[in-house]
Amino acid sequence: MTKLTRANRWALAAGLIGTALIAGACDLKKELLEPQQPGVISPADIQSATGADALYVGALSRMKRALNGFSDAAFNWAGLFTDEFKSADTFSQRNDADQRNLQDNDALVTGIWRALEQGRGYARTAIVALNQFEPEATTKIAEMYLDLGTLELTLGQEFCNGIPLGEIENGQPVYTEPLTTAKVFNSAIARFDSALTLLGSATDAASTSVRNAVLVQKARAQLDLAQFAAAATTVAAVPTSFEYDLNYSNTTNDNQWWVLGPSIERYALGDSNETTGQVFNAIPFVSINDPRVPVHDYGKAGEDNQTPFIWTTRLDGRDDPLPLASGLDARLIEAEAKLQTSDFAGMMTILNTLRTSGIAIGAFQVPKMPALGTTPATKAAAADLLFREKAFWQFGRGFRMDDLRRLVRQYGRAQDQVFPSGKFVKTGNYGSEVAFPVPDDEKTNPNFTGCIDRNA
Repeated sequence: MTKLTRANRWALAAGLIGTALIAGACDLKKELLEPQQPGVISPADIQSATGADALYVGALSRMKRALNGFSDAAFNWAGLFTDEFKSADTFSQRNDADQRNLQDNDALVTGIWRALEQGRGYARTAIVALNQFEPEATTKIAEMYLDLGTLELTLGQEFCNGIPLGEIENGQPVYTEPLTTAKVFNSAIARFDSALTLLGSATDAASTSVRNAVLVQKARAQLDLAQFAAAATTVAAVPTSFEYDLNYSNTTNDNQWWVLGPSIERYALGDSNETTGQVFNAIPFVSINDPRVPVHDYGKAGEDNQTPFIWTTRLDGRDDPLPLASGLDARLIEAEAKLQTSDFAGMMTILNTLRTSGIAIGAFQVPKMPALGTTPATKAAAADLLFREKAFWQFGRGFRMDDLRRLVRQYGRAQDQVFPSGKFVKTGNYGSEVAFPVPDDEKTNPNFTGCIDRNA
């Protein structure tokens, strides 16, 4: 065999390429110009188990995004609406939320609404695909029901009475009448029950994790319906060490608390002490320096060049996980059930066990704390103590707004005895709103004309 020199090899290769170009120039041009990663994925492209898995992953990502995965998502806005955070921004929408004075056409509320409702659609689509192409993946299907129920739970906890839960059937929208928050909570419970049925008695790690998360979320919906004893029973088997986390990374989603805080300094840590005087009902998250919400004073103003930018190191990690549901939440649910039966000593036992144990919340380790003092003598005093403890334990995780609404709805308190009230630090006074309005964007639904009411 004749040995080819380097020059001969190049000549031969060039000849072969030239022949290929002459013989199939049109096909090669078409191939080179054809998109390798088309931007439009047709329904046929996902008609497989692989496609169903992609829909499952996408739905989980959409839930994370709706709750704390884009600027001013549901958990962020709820924290700004309460005493957890305050606006350090010039954006009128953020100032309006901080002041509890929202407009029906608020662009940021509209974004939250769309993300939650669209997230429901992604979860339903994934459930249909998994049932068709991977019916044996019961844990994944159950997790999609957890996803769907959580989004509906959040809608009920944050928005006014009159929430449509529309769906898409065969490519066409199916509109519902506006639902009371109670009906939305019952819908969420039905989703959680579907998940529990699918999980059955499975004991593998993935099934156990999803089951525990479902139980905590179901119990939260039961609390919203004042089913306190049932909620405590629901979470009895959830271990205190359990967590189901929303995870973040540079390549997917940032933890939005890092974005809105240390990154762009649009939110600051809330407090009851302001330059204009006391904010009534607000917890002094800055002043008290509780180890569950450690404080970092950056020594400068936020984006508005007015508000001191003070943040918490608990929420300053760009990729830190945020627990969606945890065993800590389960114990606090049990403590509230004790409160409801006037077993104040039993409530205190649970609260003190949590304080003296040293608990991890995501990436944040709470140090062991001293036990609380004297057991409250009245239900009102016991409720004050419990909800204050909840505020520190569940800080920044989307619980506070629902708790304040429940103090009005279930504990008979006036909104101006619960939500931040008095003189607003930037201008005027705090408003009286206790829920987000379903935005005007929903009026494309022929059955929707506005909130039924804006009560707690």
